[in-house]
Amino acid sequence: MSNVRQYTDAISKLNLKDMYEGDFFLTWEKSFDEIRGVFAVADALRNLRERNISSKIFDSGLGISLFRDNSTRTRFSFASACNLLGLEVQDLDEGKSQIAHGETVRETANMISFMADVIGIRDDMYIGKGNAYMREVVEAVKAGHRDGVLEQKPTLVNLQCDIDHPTQVMADTLHLVHEFGGLENLRGKKVAMTWAYSPSYGKPLSVPQGVIGLMTRLGMEVSLAYPQGYEVMGDVAELAKKQAAESGGSFTISHDMKEAFRGADIVYPKSWAPFKAMEERTDLYGRGDSEGIKALEKRLLAQNAQHKDWECTEEMMRLTKDGKALYLHCLPADITDISCEAGEVAASVFDRYRDPLYKQASFKPYVIAAMIFLAKVKDPAGKLLELEQKGILRHNA
Repeated sequence: MSNVRQYTDAISKLNLKDMYEGDFFLTWEKSFDEIRGVFAVADALRNLRERNISSKIFDSGLGISLFRDNSTRTRFSFASACNLLGLEVQDLDEGKSQIAHGETVRETANMISFMADVIGIRDDMYIGKGNAYMREVVEAVKAGHRDGVLEQKPTLVNLQCDIDHPTQVMADTLHLVHEFGGLENLRGKKVAMTWAYSPSYGKPLSVPQGVIGLMTRLGMEVSLAYPQGYEVMGDVAELAKKQAAESGGSFTISHDMKEAFRGADIVYPKSWAPFKAMEERTDLYGRGDSEGIKALEKRLLAQNAQHKDWECTEEMMRLTKDGKALYLHCLPADITDISCEAGEVAASVFDRYRDPLYKQASFKPYVIAAMIFLAKVKDPAGKLLELEQKGILRHNA
């Protein structure tokens, strides 16, 4: 295996100074250098681990995780990332905290952060709430550090919010970088980000929004497709259009899954709830209207059922470039005749791409670790070379 200099040479040429002591909310708030920096550091950290070299930059400290939605991959990816850098992880269970007794965000944020170096939050279920909550937490710990309550300001990493899923789409993109042999090779590639049928309702919009919010920056031909009525946030769609024009790529919206798949190099069929329905659900939960929530769920499930033909089948895959497009999914997928009677993807398609899907997911711990690393290390290239030179073994066989 080659050494980390192949990555540090590139890192040293990037402007990453604003990443230091910063936070990671949305990919489109980061410069292109900063996006590339996360990719390069993630690859370097993976290189060290594969060579059995420790990448610990902490000998103590906590990573605090707060998951307001169920999670497997992201939860364990965050824990793995923290451990890779030398941090222990403590999960904040709101049901066992004083939050249920009216503790304020400012108080909670400070009380959990006395020895915390990073806070990872997943809050994706309610439109207008998740990302705003994360920013409120950051303002609280900034004030705590400024006022001498906290010895350090913890870094916040967005583990999925109502707007974006940056750790997921960054991992997805790094997977594409490796599959196609470089970031520059993604230019001109067609990616079909399409809605797909699911027998459940209320899935977040953050994955499709994250995909169009990042991949339009890379000169890719991004096709967003969904049935009428399943729109994403208008602001994110407008952003994607603007970014595509600036990068020399393209961004189109259609209501035809076959058209989106036709000639695609990459397909990403994934269910999500309509933006307006998510707004309605947020309002109903805010008012404590349980009957309204039940009625909305019934209506949305019936609406989904009208579009069971939006499935990634063998026939659909034959429409892609040479019939061999790379299939992506953030997992878990709704697999027809396996996890449900009818779902997002045919069992034969999913089974054929199972290993690539697992490889796709494997990039997330390193992406999260890179986000933390860049926020905590002033000279990332120098620190990576130092870790390699020390050569401390991760484990003794």
